[in-house]
Amino acid sequence: MDKSDPSTKFRIKTKQGQSFELVKPFEPTGDQPEAIKKLVDGIKKNYKHQVLLGATATGKTFSMANIIQQTQKPTLVIAHNKTLAAQLASEFREFFPKNAVEYFVSYYDYYLPESYIPQIDLYIEKDAAINEEIDRLRLAATKALLTRRDVLIVASVSCIYNIGSPDSYQNSVISLYKGQKIQLKEVLSGLVDIQYERNDLELKRGNFRVKGDTLEIYPSYEQFIVRVSFFGDSIEKIDRLKPTSFENIEEQEETMIFPARHYVMPKENLQAPLTQIKKDLKDRLAYFKNNDKVVEYRRLEQRTNFDIEQIDQFGFVKGIENYSRYFDGRAPGDSPFTLMDYFPRDFLLFIDESHMTVPQIRGMWHGEKARKSVLIDNGFRLPSALDNRPLNYEEFSRKLNQVIYTSATPQDYELSLADQIVEQIIRPTGIIDPEVEIRKTKGQIPDLMEEIKNRVSKGQRVLVTTLTKNMAEDLAEFLAEREIKVMYIHHEINTLERIDILRDLRKGKFDVLVGINLLREGLDLPEVSLVVILDADKEGFLRSKTSLIQTTGRAARHVDGKVIMYADKITGSMRGAIEETNRRRNIQLVYNKKHKITPETIKKAIHDIGERLEEIQPDASTVEELDLTKVPKKEIKKLAKDLEEEMKHAAENLDFESAALLRDQMLELKNKNLHIPKTVTARETGKLS
Repeated sequence: MDKSDPSTKFRIKTKQGQSFELVKPFEPTGDQPEAIKKLVDGIKKNYKHQVLLGATATGKTFSMANIIQQTQKPTLVIAHNKTLAAQLASEFREFFPKNAVEYFVSYYDYYLPESYIPQIDLYIEKDAAINEEIDRLRLAATKALLTRRDVLIVASVSCIYNIGSPDSYQNSVISLYKGQKIQLKEVLSGLVDIQYERNDLELKRGNFRVKGDTLEIYPSYEQFIVRVSFFGDSIEKIDRLKPTSFENIEEQEETMIFPARHYVMPKENLQAPLTQIKKDLKDRLAYFKNNDKVVEYRRLEQRTNFDIEQIDQFGFVKGIENYSRYFDGRAPGDSPFTLMDYFPRDFLLFIDESHMTVPQIRGMWHGEKARKSVLIDNGFRLPSALDNRPLNYEEFSRKLNQVIYTSATPQDYELSLADQIVEQIIRPTGIIDPEVEIRKTKGQIPDLMEEIKNRVSKGQRVLVTTLTKNMAEDLAEFLAEREIKVMYIHHEINTLERIDILRDLRKGKFDVLVGINLLREGLDLPEVSLVVILDADKEGFLRSKTSLIQTTGRAARHVDGKVIMYADKITGSMRGAIEETNRRRNIQLVYNKKHKITPETIKKAIHDIGERLEEIQPDASTVEELDLTKVPKKEIKKLAKDLEEEMKHAAENLDFESAALLRDQMLELKNKNLHIPKTVTARETGKLS
């Protein structure tokens, strides 16, 4: 049925005209007003690329919110990981409580992609657990984009991955309204076409049920149930219900039911794609036959024919995204449809922490292509599977309208594109960037100990960064033997332990934290007044100009902030980082003097650092390593099940680092490997990680 026809029984509601309404807990200060003004002016002048060079703790997110409010453009914010995206979404929801602030990240609790290793003839079937809550949020995001203008979506780089045609998605929407002349069976047929399932016993998201003349639908993207009451062949009443108590929330004049999945294809439109799939299968089988690839021939024939049969009968099959090109009407090699295609053309894009996010966007396509090519060459997939992919960087660039790169350390690439570079380096507290001092490596450990004692006597904390895990552990042990309260942190320390370590550092349970890459911890530690960088002259990723500037920023929350670099020579990275830090210091000092500002150490409640995790996890004192070699084999299955439950629980609460750790442990158990690093959930013993 043609939904573009006004006379159709299903009609599409036009976009609403809401405006972004910023709730300001405070007014912009320092150089925020000037930065906001310049960037807004740049948008009005149609600048395509702008850079916001914002130093640590200068309120970049608040500036972004002000820009969104002043420009009133649908906005996409891309972050380089789920945790940062969740933090940004939470902040933006506080700034825009009346607008549609959505969250769009990969919906997998864990994900093992389909792959094949020819050297050992090992096929690995795709194994994934979808987080239903994140799936709901993804669908809510696309629904918001198609129904209103005041939409701000915070996403991870997964937003550049194929999710299906927005036209097919929008044209599959079912719109119902009071007084509408329509038969119940027609609505039921429409719901099945857009991937809803009938379940008269248990109403879950993506399900519907019928009781007499009453239809109840639980939309995949909502937190309420829609009850549609029929009288004869017309709709008499539409209500919103609470999903647990079925208490009536409100009566509605109309409602729109969006598809239960992003990949949707009404049955009447299936034949053309299926015909093309069969033709491509025939061509590929001929290729294998001509090249005497018998195994590949049989493999592809059986797998693809099974998929064709499933799609023909049910309109869906596991792995249907590998056939998305046919359903989207794309030619081989055409750009896939992504979240960006659901935005109107005038949308605004922020790339947060661009020095990390842009390289991720650049790299996604290459890894995907390599994996898919092996599957295709060995008969596991048709060549069309290559078109189920993320955007390559050229395609991503073509989809941009206007973009603002935000980072304390934007890279040369972003800077070279920029029509305008705007700085924001004045902190509301007046704190200036730390002084940086270079010292020789000879006698560095005794010198370090004196510096530590000096800071500890003032109730301050110290961070020390090393190049290797062994160095971190050895240094921590050395300092501990000399009665310095110290802990070390690196990638093998699990998420919950890291949270506890950082909280204990702030509380003063220990005074020194030694680590490798302290940037990845997302440290926000106002008590830290000294950052020490060992082997600062060893050029590399951890001692690049960007890393050194970012590490220096860890001391930028304390009025006595200082950085000591131990090195025997000054590298180009060191020189660049020191010059940039001193440049910012001078600007900050002049500003403070002009406005008679006395710097103050940032005040932050200690519980903030782990508050969200404390709500969902028990005290760290219950964490214990279990020796699975002493656990009966029959208990291992139970432990794996417990780990899976904990993983889902962590993911539901957007604690993706914990979920990833628990996933790895669960998979290790399932593979019958009897060693689990660090933590394991074992409800049978009353212990939780």
